[in-house]
Amino acid sequence: MTTSTRGTSKVPAVLVLEDGRIFRGRAYGAVGETFGEAVFSTGMTGYQETLTDPSYDRQIVVATAPQIGNTGWNDEDDESRRIWVSGYVVRDPARVPSNWRAKRSLDDELVAQGIVGISGIDTRALTRHLRERGSMRSGIFSGEALAADAELVARVQAQPPMKGASLYEEVATKETYVVPAVGEKKFTVAAIDLGIKGMTPHRMAERGIEVHVLPATASVEDVYAVNPDGVFFSNGPGDPATADGPVALMTAVLERRTPLFGICFGNQILGRALGFGTYKLKYGHRGINQPVQDRTTGKVEVTAHNHGFAVDAPLDKVSETPFGRAEVSHVCLNDNVVEGLQLLDQPAFSVQYHPEAAAGPHDAAYLFDRFTSLMSTVMEGQRA
Repeated sequence: MTTSTRGTSKVPAVLVLEDGRIFRGRAYGAVGETFGEAVFSTGMTGYQETLTDPSYDRQIVVATAPQIGNTGWNDEDDESRRIWVSGYVVRDPARVPSNWRAKRSLDDELVAQGIVGISGIDTRALTRHLRERGSMRSGIFSGEALAADAELVARVQAQPPMKGASLYEEVATKETYVVPAVGEKKFTVAAIDLGIKGMTPHRMAERGIEVHVLPATASVEDVYAVNPDGVFFSNGPGDPATADGPVALMTAVLERRTPLFGICFGNQILGRALGFGTYKLKYGHRGINQPVQDRTTGKVEVTAHNHGFAVDAPLDKVSETPFGRAEVSHVCLNDNVVEGLQLLDQPAFSVQYHPEAAAGPHDAAYLFDRFTSLMSTVMEGQRA
């Protein structure tokens, strides 16, 4: 990515897709060029959490909500240390932010962090195109980066695809850090950072959990050095088929029968550890309004998602795995994609979506309670 001066509504910009379709608009944020996989997110709120979610690494995010930036940018809602999206596509950026917590505009923050964006395009037409053709390589070009259409298409087509991309180590912490429990400490959890969002350890801390956040490259010795009551595997970007290290680590945790919880990328890692495959979705699930059914209770939840890959596990039967019986616990009601797994013979489960959901909804927050219940049950069994 290269950037120069701040974008204004007078600076022309183009969004170029790998299949040759081009959308013309105006620069938004930094001026220059950027490349990434074009994906769309259906959330009407929470753009700050979206932009700072490490799972969006190397993706150009299209906001389907027509107006973005109304609440500006504050210093409290970041999910990580920086913006991770490669680029941002909006229809109508707010001219003036209006929120009591806002410190600056979204445009200002995009410029400050060098994020190239584009505004003034028909994002509904773009979303329909991506739904029909699938998420694809793309680029945003503005200012001096503009060139002949054919040249820009060729440059986009020369970029690596998301399938086969190993990205989780790029976004993970390099050093272990601790998030203390709020109030009385009840449990210790080792959380493997594959692209963790800041709200995730916070939700655990609220439940009396002291969270030790470990790098993606942590060994099994590193994990058990903190004497954990449970182990957590986070969300993260890229193709889970490349994550052999985390799969090996999870396998070691399962062998020790330690209570285990995974979300998003962690769900895909559990799937692989159990012997299931993973595959790339046509256009993925991204946004904060995805309907999921918890098959253990029958309850339907409105949930937050950000994933372009899924687990290939049977929906209609209990599967035998190296760690006992496993079943699909949650399913997306839009397309029957696997949204959760659970082992029936030991304390391990995962979901494909985001129960921490800082921008909402909070239907799935009970999953953190389910994790604490697993740890409590195991601890009581050890005492008995």
